[in-house]
Amino acid sequence: MNSKKLFLLILSLMLIIGTVLGFSLYSKIFKANTIQDGFLYIPTNSDFKEVENLARPFLKRVKPFVWVAEKLNYTESIKSGKYKISKGMSNLELIRMLRSGKQSTINLSFNNQDTFEKLAGRISQQLEADSISLLKAFNDTVFINEVGLNPETAIGMYIPNSYEFYWNTTPEDFRTKMLHEYTKFWDTTRLEKAKKLNLSKNEIITLASIVQKETATISERPLVAKLYLNRLASGWPLQADPTVIFALKAKLGNDMVIKRVFSKDLEIDSPYNTYKNIGLPPGPISMPDISSIEAVLNPANHDYYYMCASVTNFGTHEFAKTLGQHNNNAAKYQQWLNKQGVNR
Repeated sequence: MNSKKLFLLILSLMLIIGTVLGFSLYSKIFKANTIQDGFLYIPTNSDFKEVENLARPFLKRVKPFVWVAEKLNYTESIKSGKYKISKGMSNLELIRMLRSGKQSTINLSFNNQDTFEKLAGRISQQLEADSISLLKAFNDTVFINEVGLNPETAIGMYIPNSYEFYWNTTPEDFRTKMLHEYTKFWDTTRLEKAKKLNLSKNEIITLASIVQKETATISERPLVAKLYLNRLASGWPLQADPTVIFALKAKLGNDMVIKRVFSKDLEIDSPYNTYKNIGLPPGPISMPDISSIEAVLNPANHDYYYMCASVTNFGTHEFAKTLGQHNNNAAKYQQWLNKQGVNR
């Protein structure tokens, strides 16, 4: 073989090798490598090996993913969070997203909770943070005092709703965001309504928590709110069973189920016993939702002072203006409870 033919052969081989290498390189970087849609959750302080293992279920080939990650120096710049993976993403697209930290948000929600323990448990099911860390942040007295609250009223800062968060939000950042939402909720209009009622934000929320526990029927809450406002204005005790239940649970355990309040229960020594104490209790007995807060700020117009659970329209109440009317309603309710065998 002459030198010219040898040169052409070597050149051809080099072109073939270059093409193969080029295609291989192209495939590693640009070819689709994700095989399913989903979310990749990367915990805080993860190393690349952990990310690799978490990403495996989404990848057709793992080695090219690792190779691109190393070339783009992602292995040294892991960012925690929740990342949306779409089927057909290339390694370049995937690594660039992970390296940028452009994570997806979550719609976090919580409803009416009685205690910070229950709130922490609910939030820990949706965020990376564990319930112990969340509870510590909620009970942080330095923070509570700084925002003008106290241990009794602090739970009222957390208004049940749906909120947008990042999955890896810290307990402190969650708390700060909820303070922001609380401040935003109390706009000028709501503050003016509270002023007309001669009640503070904390007092509005405390009364709303009682209304919340008193009736699950949203349309009835303005009626219940006005009844308690009538009692407050007249200097009457609120005589709200939910506050007695709260006091009993504080003494006997929050997991206790109490379906009926007896006369002996009304003697419990507690600032939350609104049968023995005039005015509102020291703080909310749970976190009221927006409908209950709005019910207090926008009460119905009536002169009822008494109410009793209805035995004909379950889930609602019978309202009365006089004690005689109320005693008749109460007798019917007690008879119904006895017939149902409800002892506690």
